[in-house]
Amino acid sequence: MKMLTQSAGRWLTALALTMLAMPAIAMEGVGFATPEDGAEVSNPVQVEMEVMGMQVKPAGTMEEGTGHHHLIIDAGPVAKGEVIPADDSHIHFGGGQTSHELSLPPGEHTLTLQFADGEHQSYGPDWSSTITVTVVE
Repeated sequence: MKMLTQSAGRWLTALALTMLAMPAIAMEGVGFATPEDGAEVSNPVQVEMEVMGMQVKPAGTMEEGTGHHHLIIDAGPVAKGEVIPADDSHIHFGGGQTSHELSLPPGEHTLTLQFADGEHQSYGPDWSSTITVTVVE
């Protein structure tokens, strides 16, 4: 029995060391650093945007693996390949910005972060993230 326990202990130690040596699996996509989903916020709303698995580059840059952020207010993601509209509810960050101050009326709002290529063509729902915030006065 003692030999079995020692063998199991060595096996578990080897497994633990192997797991520590493995690189972390990086997730791909976009997300909000701030605000958090479900947050109560006041104006101006500070928005911090993140991307993993691609690089942020200004609009007009047509390199594989690059793009820029778009913030969609009170609507969902844009289908893959569609050009993201330029209007009051679709804010373009063509300069490669990753933060923004936003003013919203009081109440509940959805914020959708959408990543798109240099021609503003959406990478689709897989490259979007939607949260809900409540703006208080």
